[in-house]
Amino acid sequence: MWDKVQETVQFLKDKTQDFSPEYGVILGSGLGGFADDISMEYSIDYHDIPNFPVSTVQGHKGALLFGTIGNKKVVAMQGRFHYYEGYNMQEVTFPVRVMKYIGVDKLIVSNASGGVNPSFKVGDVMMITDHINFMPEHPLRGKNDERFGPRFLNMSEPYSRALMQKGRELAKEIGFNLQEGVYLALQGPTFETLAEYRMVRNLGADCVGMSTVPEVIVARHMDMNCFGVSVITDMGDEESIQDVNHEEVLEAAKTAEPKVRALIQNLILNY
Repeated sequence: MWDKVQETVQFLKDKTQDFSPEYGVILGSGLGGFADDISMEYSIDYHDIPNFPVSTVQGHKGALLFGTIGNKKVVAMQGRFHYYEGYNMQEVTFPVRVMKYIGVDKLIVSNASGGVNPSFKVGDVMMITDHINFMPEHPLRGKNDERFGPRFLNMSEPYSRALMQKGRELAKEIGFNLQEGVYLALQGPTFETLAEYRMVRNLGADCVGMSTVPEVIVARHMDMNCFGVSVITDMGDEESIQDVNHEEVLEAAKTAEPKVRALIQNLILNY
């Protein structure tokens, strides 16, 4: 893994003339429009990057974008990788490893999720305050390479408290209601049954999705600070569950996208 990461890092440094971003951004389903907020300097297709997986999901374009927001250098993944696509967890999280070694120390992750908190509604934006990992494979399973991070990782603060506080302040300034809650990650790719939605709620989560948690674990393994937002694209109740499909998820994410983009952009500019 170490050698593959360093090979990819060297390739990207050569391609971008040693562009060293401070922020890494992973754009979830329907949120790829954030690319328009970046003053683009380099765009590299996943197909062309050695050791990189390739996104296979509608709504995930598949390019690594380098540029600036204000005076801050960023790299953004326009499309992420999921365990349900058939990749193992080391492949899913490989880009996060690479981000660390091209300079990133703050990772912003976004996703679409199903809400189980009855006070939520479709189109809400939720700041992730904590998560529950119900994925069937752990990204740190196997022999640990101390060059990346410790064997036993403290996960008491998966999402940076300082970044969360700044997110709260910025949402008020922008003028929208930022929900807060716990994200639970399941394997997918099926949407949950009503019984599974009830289980998620009973376990103490506010929404459920199929991504993000592996990337955050690996980012924290390398001592990166994380900030997460989730767009509530459907609700896990009897009234709305019948109509849930991927197209509706993308449409709901698109509706909420301006709020997510404004929040992420301002967070990068002001933190």
